[in-house]
Amino acid sequence: MSKPLPADMFDELCPSSLNPIRFGDKWAALVIRCLEHGPRRFSELRVPLHRVTPKVLTQSLRSLERDGLVKRTVYAEATVRVEYELTALGRSMLEPIAVACAWTEKHWDELLDARESYDKPRASTAPADASGRVPALPKHPAQSDR
Repeated sequence: MSKPLPADMFDELCPSSLNPIRFGDKWAALVIRCLEHGPRRFSELRVPLHRVTPKVLTQSLRSLERDGLVKRTVYAEATVRVEYELTALGRSMLEPIAVACAWTEKHWDELLDARESYDKPRASTAPADASGRVPALPKHPAQSDR
């Protein structure tokens, strides 16, 4: 039998509680990538992040700002302008994110196969599209010509 997990395993002093790239916030890494080449306005971020609602994007930006990864600058002009940019700490996240993206690209087919295999028994309960078929999983962008 395994040793029981300690109750204080993830107390507030645990390093994992400070991890800025939370698995629950799937947009944080994408926001950081969007800010890689300089400051952006909220509306600019919305273009590549069109799948995220404005409310969730705002929450993600605030969380990244709180963690010291993003700096928010308000320009008091005739029309107030707000820009977001990476801090030095935020820029230090670019390399680990690039490594994670490279790993994902390398294992893309395996990941999709695993998901497809997992979802197969559940296909009968999956919502069908207009033709009555269950939608297929997406192809890797580099494999779209196959």
